[in-house]
Amino acid sequence: MTERAPLSRKLSAIAESATLKVDAKAKALKAEGKPVISYAAGEPDFATPQFIVDAAAEALADPASYRYTPAPGLPALREAIAAKTLRDSGLEVSPSQVIVTNGGKQSVYQAFQAVVNPGDEVLLPAPYWTTYPEAIRLADGTPVEVFAGADQEYKVTVEQLEAARTERTTVLVFVSPSNPTGSVYTAEETRAIGEWALEHGIWVISDEIYQNLTYEGTTATSIVEAVPDLAGQTILVNGVAKTYAMTGWRVGWMVGPADAIKIAGNLQSHLSSNVNNVAQKAAIAALNGPQAEAEQFREAFDRRRRLIVSELSKIDGLVVPNPLGAFYVYPDVQGLLGRTWGGVTPTTSLELADLILDQAEVAVVPGEAFGPSGYIRMSYALGDDQLLEGVQRLQRLFS
Repeated sequence: MTERAPLSRKLSAIAESATLKVDAKAKALKAEGKPVISYAAGEPDFATPQFIVDAAAEALADPASYRYTPAPGLPALREAIAAKTLRDSGLEVSPSQVIVTNGGKQSVYQAFQAVVNPGDEVLLPAPYWTTYPEAIRLADGTPVEVFAGADQEYKVTVEQLEAARTERTTVLVFVSPSNPTGSVYTAEETRAIGEWALEHGIWVISDEIYQNLTYEGTTATSIVEAVPDLAGQTILVNGVAKTYAMTGWRVGWMVGPADAIKIAGNLQSHLSSNVNNVAQKAAIAALNGPQAEAEQFREAFDRRRRLIVSELSKIDGLVVPNPLGAFYVYPDVQGLLGRTWGGVTPTTSLELADLILDQAEVAVVPGEAFGPSGYIRMSYALGDDQLLEGVQRLQRLFS
């Protein structure tokens, strides 16, 4: 009998999402009755605002919701996204330049598919969200990491990007506020990077999903607002998940030049067609409706941010940059490595994360998921009491 043909080599090389893996392990331990506190998932703990849920309920009563709708998204939602893009990113676009996707992840995937060709190099500032390098490889591109540590507030410079650029460089990933670090580029830093990309004809994929979650008076300046001429070579990706506590509704979008959006739309027409109509109508309500509850979410995240930074900073051996966006803190834990804790001497942040889970029953994501070892990511998008209890467990473990 002839041996079965092999599985896809491309897909076989793709790693499982590290953040989802850690979160699944934490949930499994909780199901066993262990009092695990997880800082792993980037998911708000709030309920979706009721007026958004009501819009979905109304959509369920409309038979039109049960039918196929345009693959790029409902016209009303594309209009709402165009209005939000002007409002928050300073870019005026036609609704035809918008594609509604199944969450932000699909928009990231399609953005790379639209602008990366085999052999292209994609500059990927690190620490980075764990999905980016895999999505680049799926587009037959090569991710080129450009690392900035805690001493730079995890923000790369134009000089670093230029040092990494080659004749094969065609794309830059730009994320502000950042997952996993919470760092926010200043308007001046953003402008400098945007002007550099424009000068060299480099596409920019800018992930703006955390743009409405900033603190201490900080504003997340969109790279197309900082450098308007860059709009012709920039794709913005975004979604309702983080701002409106709608992670499970799976509504994201991409915005970009007409030619890039056209080919991405062709891909989506074959890949997934339209996003769930009920979820799309809920997203319309989120973008067009009152923003008071979203602001309350932001204020709660800010309170938790200040608390976790203050408490983590009490642990000798941690360096905790102050995050000004998103809902993550990204401590440098190199000062804890090579020391013995509870009979274990971790030498990497992966080993440290295992120790923390085993001895403190606290789940964190090791830096290896986002770039170099020596760091951990902690999401503070969880209840206030659990947030404090988990950090206090770390304080006791490392005292």
